[in-house]
Amino acid sequence: MTASNASSTTYPADVHAVAAAIGAHTGPLVLLAHENPDGDALGSVLGLARALRSAGREVIAPLDVPRYLKFMTGEDELCAALTAFPEDALVVVLDVDNNDPARVAGAPLADFDGPTVNIDHHGTNRREALAVVVDPARPATAMIVADVIDAMGIPWSEAIATPLMLGLNTDTGSFRFSSVTPETFGCAGRLLAHGARLAWLNDELGQHPHSYYTLLREVLSTLEFQHDGRVVLARVDDTMLARAGATWEDVESYVSLLRSAEGAQLAVMVKDFGERVKLSLRSRQGVSAQNVAVELGGGGHVLASGATVSGSYAILRERLNRAIQRELNRADSARA
Repeated sequence: MTASNASSTTYPADVHAVAAAIGAHTGPLVLLAHENPDGDALGSVLGLARALRSAGREVIAPLDVPRYLKFMTGEDELCAALTAFPEDALVVVLDVDNNDPARVAGAPLADFDGPTVNIDHHGTNRREALAVVVDPARPATAMIVADVIDAMGIPWSEAIATPLMLGLNTDTGSFRFSSVTPETFGCAGRLLAHGARLAWLNDELGQHPHSYYTLLREVLSTLEFQHDGRVVLARVDDTMLARAGATWEDVESYVSLLRSAEGAQLAVMVKDFGERVKLSLRSRQGVSAQNVAVELGGGGHVLASGATVSGSYAILRERLNRAIQRELNRADSARA
């Protein structure tokens, strides 16, 4: 599969097609996002769910929210994973390719034979559904959801705008990433005008449990600077979590911390589950995390990607190093 981050030339028509498909459906709407939801996945689901419910629609949103994002959810807004879909449902898949059911959490999407709508911003998306709007030029799916809500003519409120600001804020690194465009700030301005609580979001996101710091001490003991300091890598496993009294949720933001190392162009956080390994990759200065992830069977964005690989880390390590070396060589050639 060839990854693309080009902006969609059919974006306005796609937004209206998705809005029309959702608006025309009279049955229940099931909103799904990817496994281990981040701020953009949660914000996109919550923002759209609140908008649709305010318009009188029946919405089911099965999502397992990580601890650090629970401040965002209200009682009974989300539910446990479904074992089957309600009759006459339309499934709306957000922030992940609906054609990758293994990554879609909350319901057995592979067993669903009804209509599906897909709203996403990943360049690797295959764009196959009843209605699709995918634009990798948008740094967050929440931006696209905001346009869909406008296209549906649903009145705005702070409750709708704030979770979408969460998605926009987190997927842009608090508006620090190179993916930020004038349109990004335009969307942020619209959300603020609708009452989005940006300062509150930043304050809540900045809070960490004590276990975050005790685990960080363990993780930093594994730190490696590779390829003359261009790559920084760290690893975590169950034994380290047990010693620190931490959980896997505490690991999520470490890769961004690694990326801040002076001279680092690629940060790799290795989550070692023993029989499988999950990689979180962040890049800068012309190096593509996406290229490394795709070579290992994963995907994502140029600057932020991931992959899950079966087998031990000892076996994966050489494959990972070869993929990194090829990407560094490509980046060097592109600059030459």
